[in-house]
Amino acid sequence: MDGIKQLGDWIRQAESIVFFGGAGVSTASGIPDFRSAHGIYAGPHGRTYEEMLHVDYMLRYPEPFWDFYRSVMLYPTAAPNRAHHALRALEEGGKLTAVITQNIDGLHQAAGSQNVLELHGSVHRNYCMGCGARYSLEEILPMATVPRCPVCGGSIRPDVVLYGEPLDDRITQAALSAIRTCDLLIVGGTSLVVYPAAGMIEYRRARCNMVLINRDATGYDRQAELVLHEDIGTVLEAAMAGV
Repeated sequence: MDGIKQLGDWIRQAESIVFFGGAGVSTASGIPDFRSAHGIYAGPHGRTYEEMLHVDYMLRYPEPFWDFYRSVMLYPTAAPNRAHHALRALEEGGKLTAVITQNIDGLHQAAGSQNVLELHGSVHRNYCMGCGARYSLEEILPMATVPRCPVCGGSIRPDVVLYGEPLDDRITQAALSAIRTCDLLIVGGTSLVVYPAAGMIEYRRARCNMVLINRDATGYDRQAELVLHEDIGTVLEAAMAGV
């Protein structure tokens, strides 16, 4: 409870808060945390999660790629949870200046957050590799296993950063700028093992407090001013109760 009170005090005092989040933010919405000790590592046919979601695998084996992608990455009925709504409230209150997320589920936007920087893209955006036509998740769901562009017949791919692909430089620079200028950095629901995304938190300025909220310990715990190994939605709601 002392840690939650401290976080609440820092939120009240802060002028510019940035939230950096990962898969643990969405587990309460029914979306599994694939990287945690309780998550899913292996795909079908003896291949690993990373192999199945590699850009080379998508290009060489589009049908098994899409089978795997549809079965483990798409949760079209998932709804925002308490953590998403708490962050939206912080933004509406003028405290939160940016949400930087490693998630691709679009739940921050569904909750009403406006300034969301999606480091790894979004399942809600898809495009044709032939003509560049754009398609929503709702448009590709009814399509065949490997969705084809109605315009040119080309293969459609998700607008997400697959293994073997670089992050979008524009999004990366915007995220780094937000981290460099905030006075409170809240990191939640992430094991901080996916690079280069995880390394971004090292760019915070010296006078910026960092709070880590994660179920399990991370390699960055010693660098944080406050660490809370608790449910992120519970923590944020409790800390904001008096804000």
